[in-house]
Amino acid sequence: EKLRVSEPSNAYDFGQIINAVNANKDKAACADLLTITDPKKLPVLLSNKLEGEILLIFIQSLEHFIAGKNPGLVYQHLFYLSKAERFKVVLALLSKNEKEEVQQLFDLLSESQSDEYSLQDLESLKKVYEL
Repeated sequence: EKLRVSEPSNAYDFGQIINAVNANKDKAACADLLTITDPKKLPVLLSNKLEGEILLIFIQSLEHFIAGKNPGLVYQHLFYLSKAERFKVVLALLSKNEKEEVQQLFDLLSESQSDEYSLQDLESLKKVYEL
Protein backbone atom coordinates (compact mmCIF):
# COMPACT_ATOMS: atom_id res chain seq x y z
CA GLU A 1 0.00 0.00 0.00
CA LYS A 2 1.30 3.42 -0.94
CA LEU A 3 2.22 5.71 1.88
CA ARG A 4 -0.05 8.76 2.11
CA VAL A 5 1.88 11.94 2.54
CA SER A 6 0.62 15.27 3.82
CA GLU A 7 2.58 18.48 4.16
CA PRO A 8 4.62 18.36 7.36
CA SER A 9 4.10 21.33 9.66
CA ASN A 10 7.29 20.89 11.68
CA ALA A 11 10.61 19.05 11.87
CA TYR A 12 9.13 16.28 14.00
CA ASP A 13 6.35 15.49 11.49
CA PHE A 14 8.83 15.66 8.64
CA GLY A 15 11.16 13.28 10.48
CA GLN A 16 8.33 10.79 11.05
CA ILE A 17 7.38 10.81 7.36
CA ILE A 18 11.03 10.50 6.27
CA ASN A 19 11.51 7.52 8.60
CA ALA A 20 8.46 5.78 7.14
CA VAL A 21 9.51 6.57 3.57
CA ASN A 22 13.04 5.35 4.25
CA ALA A 23 11.94 2.16 6.02
CA ASN A 24 9.91 1.19 2.94
CA LYS A 25 12.37 2.69 0.44
CA ASP A 26 9.22 4.30 -1.00
CA LYS A 27 10.59 6.69 -3.61
CA ALA A 28 7.13 7.56 -4.95
CA ALA A 29 5.96 8.67 -1.49
CA CYS A 30 9.23 10.56 -1.04
CA ALA A 31 8.59 12.32 -4.35
CA ASP A 32 5.09 13.25 -3.12
CA LEU A 33 6.63 14.65 0.05
CA LEU A 34 9.17 16.70 -1.91
CA THR A 35 6.48 17.94 -4.28
CA ILE A 36 4.31 19.35 -1.47
CA THR A 37 7.19 20.63 0.68
CA ASP A 38 8.44 24.14 0.03
CA PRO A 39 12.17 23.71 -0.79
CA LYS A 40 12.99 26.82 1.28
CA LYS A 41 11.70 25.01 4.39
CA LEU A 42 13.92 21.97 3.84
CA PRO A 43 16.85 23.02 6.07
CA VAL A 44 14.48 23.76 8.98
CA LEU A 45 12.40 20.61 8.47
CA LEU A 46 15.48 18.41 8.26
CA SER A 47 16.89 20.07 11.37
CA ASN A 48 20.06 18.11 12.24
CA LYS A 49 18.68 14.80 10.96
CA LEU A 50 20.21 14.67 7.48
CA GLU A 51 21.90 11.33 6.80
CA GLY A 52 23.34 9.60 3.76
CA GLU A 53 20.30 7.34 3.38
CA ILE A 54 17.99 10.33 3.42
CA LEU A 55 20.09 12.31 0.94
CA LEU A 56 20.10 9.32 -1.41
CA ILE A 57 16.37 8.63 -1.31
CA PHE A 58 15.81 12.36 -1.97
CA ILE A 59 18.21 12.23 -4.94
CA GLN A 60 16.59 9.06 -6.34
CA SER A 61 13.06 10.39 -5.88
CA LEU A 62 13.93 13.70 -7.51
CA GLU A 63 15.59 11.89 -10.40
CA HIS A 64 12.93 9.26 -11.07
CA PHE A 65 9.71 11.09 -10.27
CA ILE A 66 10.19 14.85 -10.49
CA ALA A 67 13.07 15.81 -12.82
CA GLY A 68 11.13 14.94 -15.99
CA LYS A 69 8.13 17.02 -14.98
CA ASN A 70 9.61 19.85 -12.96
CA PRO A 71 13.38 20.36 -13.20
CA GLY A 72 13.03 23.78 -11.53
CA LEU A 73 11.65 22.18 -8.38
CA VAL A 74 14.50 19.66 -8.38
CA TYR A 75 17.04 22.48 -8.62
CA GLN A 76 15.36 24.31 -5.71
CA HIS A 77 15.43 21.19 -3.55
CA LEU A 78 19.10 20.51 -4.34
CA PHE A 79 19.92 24.14 -3.57
CA TYR A 80 18.19 24.18 -0.17
CA LEU A 81 19.31 20.66 0.69
CA SER A 82 22.88 21.95 0.49
CA LYS A 83 22.01 24.51 3.20
CA ALA A 84 20.89 21.81 5.64
CA GLU A 85 22.83 21.10 8.80
CA ARG A 86 25.22 18.12 8.40
CA PHE A 87 25.15 18.43 4.57
CA LYS A 88 28.96 18.62 4.28
CA VAL A 89 29.42 15.67 6.65
CA VAL A 90 26.92 13.51 4.76
CA LEU A 91 28.44 14.48 1.42
CA ALA A 92 31.92 13.50 2.61
CA LEU A 93 30.64 10.02 3.54
CA LEU A 94 29.01 9.19 0.19
CA SER A 95 30.55 6.30 -1.73
CA LYS A 96 31.75 6.62 -5.33
CA ASN A 97 28.53 4.97 -6.59
CA GLU A 98 26.36 7.25 -4.50
CA LYS A 99 28.20 10.31 -5.84
CA GLU A 100 27.54 9.01 -9.35
CA GLU A 101 23.80 8.99 -8.60
CA VAL A 102 24.02 12.64 -7.60
CA GLN A 103 25.98 13.36 -10.80
CA GLN A 104 23.25 11.65 -12.88
CA LEU A 105 20.64 13.95 -11.41
CA PHE A 106 22.74 17.02 -12.26
CA ASP A 107 23.21 15.64 -15.80
CA LEU A 108 19.44 15.36 -16.17
CA LEU A 109 19.02 18.94 -15.00
CA SER A 110 21.61 20.24 -17.44
CA GLU A 111 19.69 18.56 -20.29
CA SER A 112 16.43 20.18 -19.15
CA GLN A 113 15.39 23.76 -19.61
CA SER A 114 13.96 25.78 -16.75
CA ASP A 115 13.39 29.43 -15.94
CA GLU A 116 14.43 28.67 -12.38
CA TYR A 117 18.11 28.07 -13.08
CA SER A 118 20.78 28.73 -15.67
CA LEU A 119 23.60 26.36 -16.59
CA GLN A 120 25.86 28.68 -14.57
CA ASP A 121 23.64 28.21 -11.50
CA LEU A 122 23.85 24.47 -12.04
CA GLU A 123 27.64 24.54 -12.32
CA SER A 124 27.90 26.55 -9.08
CA LEU A 125 25.63 24.08 -7.29
CA LYS A 126 27.64 21.12 -8.62
CA LYS A 127 30.70 22.59 -6.90
CA VAL A 128 28.76 22.72 -3.63
CA TYR A 129 28.02 19.01 -4.12
CA GLU A 130 31.75 18.51 -4.87
CA LEU A 131 31.12 17.12 -8.37
